Amino acid sequence: MRRSLHGISRGRRLFAGAEAELVPQARLSGPMPWVIAIMVALTAIALAAGLALGNVVTAATAEIEGGVTVQIIEPRAEVRQAEAERAMKALEATRGIPSVRLVPQSDLDALIEPWLGTGIESATGSAIPVPALIDVRLDGAATPQRIATIQRALAPVAPSARVDAQAGWLRPVFDAIASLQWLAIALVVLLAAALSSAVLLAARSALGVNRDTIEIVHLLGGTDSQIARVFQRSIGVDAAGGGAVGLALALVVILSLGRQFSGLGAGMVDSGALIWTDWLLLAAVPILATLLAMLTARLTVMHALRKML
Repeated sequence: MRRSLHGISRGRRLFAGAEAELVPQARLSGPMPWVIAIMVALTAIALAAGLALGNVVTAATAEIEGGVTVQIIEPRAEVRQAEAERAMKALEATRGIPSVRLVPQSDLDALIEPWLGTGIESATGSAIPVPALIDVRLDGAATPQRIATIQRALAPVAPSARVDAQAGWLRPVFDAIASLQWLAIALVVLLAAALSSAVLLAARSALGVNRDTIEIVHLLGGTDSQIARVFQRSIGVDAAGGGAVGLALALVVILSLGRQFSGLGAGMVDSGALIWTDWLLLAAVPILATLLAMLTARLTVMHALRKML
């Protein structure tokens, strides 16, 4: 009898609109906020990785768009130099090529030094020949037709010239980065589904524990929407607290990794730095997680209450 009176008292307070809780749980003391914190942290890290990879692709594409490399692969140094000079004149006279630059030999030596060292000689005792490189910038995309036109223009003056679009040899790299981006998106979706599942189970458990009180509230005239609002508010507070903790953990990881990668000094890696819009998206992760948790809790409670009575 005393239990029934206690339940009726709780129901009256809820029906009157007071701040009563059907879920007697101290904030940030149960497992749900920490589960949400972990989900938000992993989601933010995966999202940051996807955004950084997208920045790498965007910067690299903009840099090599319309870029063409001409290699003079003649092994004899004097002939190679003569062909490079004639190729420069032919390229400068070709329409649609606003910029042509012969890469200095010192830059080529510095480029291959980490792999071959300095003073490398072949088996015959002569230095290994390094092709002359000409950096060509087109006024548009480096299409196969334009590559063929450049090749025909160079054939009479530089027979050993080989023309390559810079985007061509980077295509496998871009494809690999795109695969990693899709993986990051898949992780974000899976983590969102896991968050919804955790909230669903928590809401069902709370409904089962408070079933008697909910039935009394129904008898006193309380609506399903009023009851669902209590659960929704409780989950929302837990999700907001857990989301803030999760975002803080994710920022520590992201900033630490960013500092590590910035120390590499690689151009493609440096271009993957997050911009201000990326940080806004990361800041929105706990907000979206809270909204998702509240929506899941409301739909779960409303569905269960329809079956209860």
